Amino acid sequence: MESFDVAVIGGGNAALCAAIAAYENGASVVVLERAPKEHRGGNSAFTGGAFRIAYRGVDDLLTLVPDLHPDEISNSDFGTYDEDQFFEEVIAMSGYRADADVLETVVSQSLPTMQWLRQHGVRFMPIYGRQSFKVDGKQKFWGGLTVEVSGGGLGLMERLYAKAEQLNMDLRYDARATALSREGDAWIIESATGHAKTSIRAKSVILATGGYHANVLWRAKYLGPNWDLAKVRGSRYNTGDGISLALDAGATPHGNWTGCHAVFYDLNAPPFGDINLLNQQKNYFTLGIVVNADGKRFVDEGLDFRNYTYSGMGARVLAQPGAVAWQIFDAKSIDLLPDEYRVKHATRITADTLEELAARLDGINQRAFLQTVQDYNRSIDQAVPFNPAVKDGRSTAGLSIPKSNWANPIDTGPFVAYAVTCGITCTYAGVKVNTQGQVLDDSDHALPGLYAAGEMVGGLYYVKYAGGVGLTAGSVLGRISGKHAATHAGSVPPAV
Repeated sequence: MESFDVAVIGGGNAALCAAIAAYENGASVVVLERAPKEHRGGNSAFTGGAFRIAYRGVDDLLTLVPDLHPDEISNSDFGTYDEDQFFEEVIAMSGYRADADVLETVVSQSLPTMQWLRQHGVRFMPIYGRQSFKVDGKQKFWGGLTVEVSGGGLGLMERLYAKAEQLNMDLRYDARATALSREGDAWIIESATGHAKTSIRAKSVILATGGYHANVLWRAKYLGPNWDLAKVRGSRYNTGDGISLALDAGATPHGNWTGCHAVFYDLNAPPFGDINLLNQQKNYFTLGIVVNADGKRFVDEGLDFRNYTYSGMGARVLAQPGAVAWQIFDAKSIDLLPDEYRVKHATRITADTLEELAARLDGINQRAFLQTVQDYNRSIDQAVPFNPAVKDGRSTAGLSIPKSNWANPIDTGPFVAYAVTCGITCTYAGVKVNTQGQVLDDSDHALPGLYAAGEMVGGLYYVKYAGGVGLTAGSVLGRISGKHAATHAGSVPPAV
């Protein structure tokens, strides 16, 4: 039986951060990735690569993006996003249920961890295309989200794997962990590659296999009716394996088992995420209106910045007739839409008039749709100036479902509609950990040598999710658990 100081089960951002941290703290490390090499990277590879970090101003950002040109700095309003604001927004979005100590660790270590990632080859850049609008001659960033990885989530994973390969780390693909048991002072991991089975002994184990969003049975069991119909936005390999292994080993279940991150998703997207067909999400509904097959609006599209509302829209559309809806824009807002609306595979319907557009929306109540748009247009207080970079208060009046901000009449052709359904990104349930990433039992005692990081950590998200916090939490807890796991294994960091 092969023996290692640390075994990492999983292959996404959290897993690789854990593996690299364990290695640089002197541990011998093996990584067991269930997916084949060409599909490695977990959900992280499917993300846009945005990180939510606490920063005090442009000087902090320059530690991540040192090659920012002076013109970019003078022509941009990056604002600030301090630790208090980060913490208060995320814990409020959880309904004050989130594990405060773990969340505080994520917040306080967000910038140092991103700086650590940069040292390991990850390149960051401002999110000009998706998170800023030009206001008074400057690119103004909004919604607490300012930086992303060059190359998006796929670029992030390419760089982390390049670092792991540079370190000659033992990376094993098509290796699905099937059992985990404690023997003496170590863990025994059984894994399967096809019909071949192997056993590994490790003093510490870090589980980072994601949630259960790709497990159709668990979705129907925990999320409820119709969730088996949702399209899977990310990795098809996140079926709850790590959660099951941890629970069988004595971990306590934790978090919101009936909650998930799910977005407006292209109606004709494939049933599982395809790394060659990214940008299937449609998250800039704040710039238009959304109608269902009855021709009616069913959400307040301007309730808040999309970063704080988009993750709940998949559930809203899944509850509509046929689990389908259309996002409607006119010529005034089309140019404000980001790249995810411009990809060739988007289900886009265009027309010169609203009547023509209605006729092209397959299955919609055309008369009700036209009445909805007419009522919406008449309800807008146009005396309030439109400003997409702030919550501008440009709202509707007298509608049963208001639009609280960014209300513009849909009255200028050409008109465009995007057909959407529900795309599930990740689930909010998992196991309980402490601030060191140690997995806890039902008495809040740490299971010796067992850690978890990434989406299988429960207790951070309830009901709502702040964009960019997932990659940050995965990196922070991955790095911390990797270091602690190496220490538990008795590893000695190399001399500097």
